Amino acid sequence: MQRFLDPAVLAGISSLDLLAKTVVDGFVAGLHRSADFGFSQEFAEYRAYTPGDDLRHVDWNLFARTERCYLKRYRGESNSQLTVLLDASNSMQYTSGVPNKMDYARYLAAALFYLAIHNQRDAAGLIVFDEDVREYIRPSTRQGQLARLFAGLEQATPQAQTDFAKPLQHLQNAQHRRGIAIVISDFYESPETIMNDIAPLRFRGNEVILFHILDPQEIRPAMKESAILVDLETNQRIEVVPEYTRTAYRARIDAHIEQLRSLARGAGMDYQLLITSQPLDLALREYLTLRQTGN
Repeated sequence: MQRFLDPAVLAGISSLDLLAKTVVDGFVAGLHRSADFGFSQEFAEYRAYTPGDDLRHVDWNLFARTERCYLKRYRGESNSQLTVLLDASNSMQYTSGVPNKMDYARYLAAALFYLAIHNQRDAAGLIVFDEDVREYIRPSTRQGQLARLFAGLEQATPQAQTDFAKPLQHLQNAQHRRGIAIVISDFYESPETIMNDIAPLRFRGNEVILFHILDPQEIRPAMKESAILVDLETNQRIEVVPEYTRTAYRARIDAHIEQLRSLARGAGMDYQLLITSQPLDLALREYLTLRQTGN
C-alpha cells in the first residue's frame, strides 16, 4: 500500500472523503491487529446514552427489553475528543512540487478525522487559522460530522500571517473537557513563542501533538545561482547566494527544527517533522503511538 500513501499519488484523488479512506484503510491493513491501537472490535461494556451520541451505536434490542438507551462500547474505544488546529497562513502555499504544504496538511487532517470518527468513534473538530480564527467546527460524533470537517478543510485558503495565540486561546475557551490537540503547521515563528502559546493546552491536561510540515526545498535548498527570495507572509525580499543555502541556512533551519522538537518534548508534547514528499503513514503511526502511550 506504500505507493497509495505517496502524497504525489494522493494529489490525483478528487475528494477528501475518498482520499482519507484510501490512506486510513491502507494504513490499518498494514498493522498487526492489536487492541493497543484501538482497532479491536471485542465487546467490552455498555454506556448510558447522552445527547449528541451517535444513534448507530445504540443497542436497540436492549432498549426494546428495558426501555433504557445504552450504547455498546468496545475495547480500544476511548471516547476521546480530538481537535485539529490547521495553519492556513500564506507560507503554507509554498511548494517545490506536488503537493504544496497546504494540501499535504489537508491530507493529513482528513486522514486523522477519518481515523478518529470512523475507526475509533472519537469526537473530532477543526480550527482553521492564520492571524485569526477563520473556521471553527466543534468536536462531535454526530451524523454528518465527517462531511462538515472535510468541507472545512476544502475551504481552507492560505492567507495572511501566522498567529498561534488566537486559535489556541479560542480552543481553551471552547473546551469543556480534556482531549487531544493536533497542531499542523510549518511553524515559521520562534520556538519560544510557539511554546508559550501552546503550553497552556498541555497544562490543562490535553495531549498535544505538533506535526511540522515542510517542503524538501525548505530543508535542503538546491540553488545553482543567486536569487531573490520573497517571504509569502510579509513580502519581504532578500537576495540569497548558493553558498548561504549550503552553509548558514542549513545550520539555521536545523537549529530551528531541533529547538522546536526539544522544547515540545520537554513540555510533554509530541513532535514530528513531516516532509511533503513523505508517505502519510509516518504521521498516522506517530498519532497512534501517542494514543497508545498517552491515553
